[in-house]
Amino acid sequence: MGKPTGFLEIPRKDHSYKPVKERIKAFKEFKIELSDEELNKQGARCMDCGIPFCHEGCPVNNIIPDWNDLVYKNEWRDALDVLHSTNNFPEFTGRICPAPCEASCTLNLTEEPVTIKTIECAIVDKGWENDWIKPLKIDINTGKSVAIVGAGPAGMAAAQQLCRAGHAVTVFERQSHAGGLLRFGIPDFKLNKSIVQRRVDQMAAEGVVFKTGVNIGVDIKADQLHQDFDAVLLTGGSEKPRDLPAKNRDVEGIYFAMDFLRHNTRQIQGLSKENNPAMNAKGKNVVVIGGGDTGSDCIGTSIRQGAKSVTQLEIMPEPPEREDKLMTWPEWPNKQRTSTSQAEGCKRLFATTTKEFIAENGKLTKLICANAEWIKDEQGQFQLTEVAGSEFELPAELVTLAMGFVHPVHENMLEQLQLKLDPRGNVEGSTEGDKAYHTSAKGVFSAGDMRRGQSLVVWAIREGRQAAQAVDAYLMGSSVLPR
Repeated sequence: MGKPTGFLEIPRKDHSYKPVKERIKAFKEFKIELSDEELNKQGARCMDCGIPFCHEGCPVNNIIPDWNDLVYKNEWRDALDVLHSTNNFPEFTGRICPAPCEASCTLNLTEEPVTIKTIECAIVDKGWENDWIKPLKIDINTGKSVAIVGAGPAGMAAAQQLCRAGHAVTVFERQSHAGGLLRFGIPDFKLNKSIVQRRVDQMAAEGVVFKTGVNIGVDIKADQLHQDFDAVLLTGGSEKPRDLPAKNRDVEGIYFAMDFLRHNTRQIQGLSKENNPAMNAKGKNVVVIGGGDTGSDCIGTSIRQGAKSVTQLEIMPEPPEREDKLMTWPEWPNKQRTSTSQAEGCKRLFATTTKEFIAENGKLTKLICANAEWIKDEQGQFQLTEVAGSEFELPAELVTLAMGFVHPVHENMLEQLQLKLDPRGNVEGSTEGDKAYHTSAKGVFSAGDMRRGQSLVVWAIREGRQAAQAVDAYLMGSSVLPR
């Protein structure tokens, strides 16, 4: 490392945020970035730790110590090249990834990990600002064609890799614009959509063909796609939401989180004139059921719409404020985390279950909830048990169900291809060996959430890159694409 004693001399410093009262007025990003000088210093904190556990903590295996050192030396363009060697879209992960790399950082043993995520984002943002990132024109034509279904992060990563290998790549997307969850699921205040679009534009300039508003299995039969292309890669995500079968579930005011987010993000982006007042949180008591990232996105959206109150329910017990590092490091720990949206004004209730929805004239008015506890049964498995006499009411005119996704949608495309599914309902396929990412149908591959189940954007990028290498090897007999 350029400064072996940097971690001893320089304290950790991360980016900050605009004040809550200011940022909730608009659906815009609100980070306050570090200066170049501050970033140079933070890069110097990366220690000569011998075994860089951050490599394994990062799903795309970013070469983190190398670009930290280059930032310390002010060699930003070289840092960008190293960053792009493992990650097609670091501006996405630099904004929305939970940074498992920082949890794995050796300095996290003292609660002072290197600000890896902030440095990553700064590198790629500087690349765009200085016009270093341009379409890569590859003078290769293999004569092979690949169809990719789903223009989310997995599909986009695979498409860029396969196009650069010389294949003719067509990406089919059911929504009106490419980006998948990045475009319509994640709110604009976390990820400005111009950041997604400029990557789509770059890929189109490189030769990737995007066909949006096309629902494979409905508009085009899946079998036809299989016949028209030399290989097919399915990256449609895990879109079947987990439901809550409580009494009066079907009354007005209860929506799946992704339906709520898509409706509002399309309006914010000016892509929809549809205005459903029932899906707007203004003046309402909002309850978000589910404690993950999607739930946090519903919280931030509701607050910006002017909700009267926002309460988040989590069925799991409240996690500890801090983890036992000697037991968990360098793995991702279970501990108390507060998102920027939760910090904007949200009441959080843990170990809470919803028993019933109460409505008047077909419209939601409140919830009947109860405290819950998890007790081991005779087989040693934890079972959810309601605490006797703990019922209580919550006023609510709007509820979003953000309890995750169970598996991809099976109807139409997957049924038509007659693909084998794993026990969880995902498309079956391994990640290793000669059949890596191959489904049960010859020439059909799958990657991202459709194969592995609900996960992170960074995992989708990893799987997209690895699936591209597998498709390339299938078409050409071998592949030089990085895995």
